[in-house]
Amino acid sequence: MPANGGPFPTVLVASEVWGVHEHIKDICRRLAKAGYFAIAPELFTRQGDPSKITDTQEIIAKIVKQAPTEQVMSDLDATVAYAKSAGKADVARLAVTGFCWGGFVTWMYATHNPGLKAAVSWYGSDRWFNEMTPKNAVDIGADVRCPVLAFYGGQDKSITPETIEKRQAACKAAGKTCESHVYPDAQHGFLADYRPSYNAADAKDGWARMLAWFKQYGAG
Repeated sequence: MPANGGPFPTVLVASEVWGVHEHIKDICRRLAKAGYFAIAPELFTRQGDPSKITDTQEIIAKIVKQAPTEQVMSDLDATVAYAKSAGKADVARLAVTGFCWGGFVTWMYATHNPGLKAAVSWYGSDRWFNEMTPKNAVDIGADVRCPVLAFYGGQDKSITPETIEKRQAACKAAGKTCESHVYPDAQHGFLADYRPSYNAADAKDGWARMLAWFKQYGAG
């Protein structure tokens, strides 16, 4: 959070499958510099420590898939309560953002918590909807309770253009506020500046769009 002032608008940060590693901590720092109380809960704490496993597929099988979505939603609720109790978080101006698996979590939390003002999902893959919830990756758009902005890389093979388009149509048909933005040349993980997939121009643009989205819908 900023060094002085408050209470601050609050952002929940949902991690990638690797948990709250340095990149996610840096996301929180960047949000704090933008004026937010940012908090990234350790959503895999009951299942294990992803940093102790080097193989990504093993992390997914042994940790991520063992964290029930209902549990994750409950833990995010508890995180909001904790933030409120800290005295520096204005949870009446609450947003959520997340990356890959956390992008899926962002969509799910947008259907779960009616107190959210805004949500921003980064490259939430089809597989998590297929494997972690009975909710359909397309139809979930009709269930959101706050405006959702979703970013995708045009070169990302983990989600199909058809899913993006159909989910957008489901949002619109249900009268919900959803917006998808596809960066044609970007890969999966284009905001992650520690990975080869990092795309500086698209990352900068997406970050600015996210902050504007939060402010536009009352979380800024």
